[in-house]
Amino acid sequence: MTVGEMQAGMETPPEVLDGPFSTRQLLRIDEALRLADHGTGLVFSVYVGGLDEPIREHAQRLHRQLADPDRSVLIAVSPNQRKLEVVTGRYARKRIPDTYAKLAALSMVAAFGGGDLAGGIINGLDQLASHAGKG
Repeated sequence: MTVGEMQAGMETPPEVLDGPFSTRQLLRIDEALRLADHGTGLVFSVYVGGLDEPIREHAQRLHRQLADPDRSVLIAVSPNQRKLEVVTGRYARKRIPDTYAKLAALSMVAAFGGGDLAGGIINGLDQLASHAGKG
């Protein structure tokens, strides 16, 4: 179910209601994703949930499953494990070098530490998109 379907008043799946985000936060994250995609020509995705060890390898497997991994950026967050990974595809990495991804990750971690999971993700998306520039 998309956020648009939730807005239209359709029933929200129970797992969405039980997740870490309110409907308002989900809408804000969806908007941040849309703006990042549109503004850069890259494809941004967010995964929030458990990550198997080794964490980086699991995040990379998730990234490879995306429709266009070369042009994709994945933010994988496991709040319970206190882990965060930012994975960029081959083309996306040229526009968002690891140094910039690490800076965005530090900013997200600071927000997460203050208890703002949604705000951290939104801020991270904005920073990554800003570094990527227009596509």
